[in-house]
Amino acid sequence: MVKSIKIYNNFNIKLSHKNSIILIGNFDGLHLGHQKLFNLAQNFKKKYSLKIGVMTFEPMPKMFFNKNLKNFRISNQKQKITLLKKFDVDFVIVKKFDKKFSKTKSINFIKDILSNRLGAKFIFVSNNFRFGNKREGNVKQLIQYETLYNYKIIKPKPLSKNKKIISSTLIRKYLENGKLDKANKFLNREWSIEGKVIKGRQLGKKIGFPTANIDIKSYIVAKPGVYAVKVKKENTTKFVRGIANLGYRPTFNQKKILLEVHLFNFAENLYNKNLTVNFLKFIRKEKKFKNIGQLKKQIKIDLQKARKI
Repeated sequence: MVKSIKIYNNFNIKLSHKNSIILIGNFDGLHLGHQKLFNLAQNFKKKYSLKIGVMTFEPMPKMFFNKNLKNFRISNQKQKITLLKKFDVDFVIVKKFDKKFSKTKSINFIKDILSNRLGAKFIFVSNNFRFGNKREGNVKQLIQYETLYNYKIIKPKPLSKNKKIISSTLIRKYLENGKLDKANKFLNREWSIEGKVIKGRQLGKKIGFPTANIDIKSYIVAKPGVYAVKVKKENTTKFVRGIANLGYRPTFNQKKILLEVHLFNFAENLYNKNLTVNFLKFIRKEKKFKNIGQLKKQIKIDLQKARKI
């Protein structure tokens, strides 16, 4: 049975959660590099009999400072919490990242939050971690105050594969370039989008290929095109295979990015249901067809390919 995690939206944590191991970061996608960090934290948990807490931010600071950055996430907040459950995390602080918090002096973050409010014993951060007003704080400053505030900084070496450091930035790049296989390898699972089925224009149904339409919200826009997928409804474990088009539907002159999913051997009404769509394979890039007949012909070819995966 997967354990439950206590979620806080501020730093007023229970006494039993004070004096813990704290990991700080966005942990977007919770990729292999992050997983290495959490595995190490589990070793510390066993060795020192401490609890594990995660401090993360909502919205992601980069999205807060750049209001034009609408599509950026590898995983949404709910997916992140689900993934954290697998790493024996006891509690998560999801701190609202707003103007007031962004102006916190780095020394106050160390003294008031990490020391006084959390009583952190071990603090896990990446080497390039920055914090405080105008990103004035860094790992060097955290180490400088270790003795005074009775904590220890742990900054493991980043995980590299084929001379590439595994990072959320690299995985986003892979997704944007249609290198889904590489992204999935570094995530150590299939990349997935979670969202509610919305009312579409029924264009797929009209041409004989009904689809469930999902607004991708703030997810990263992977390379527009056709993908082999598997889909499950919320609170179920059974996946149904299918094919998806992620893109702008140029044949129909659409402007908004949309995820359209067609499921194999499935007739249930999915409107308003929450779905998780796992991306298995990139089949082809999005293309504008001269007419509907050409599009239908291509869809049949795509379906054959997707069924074989």
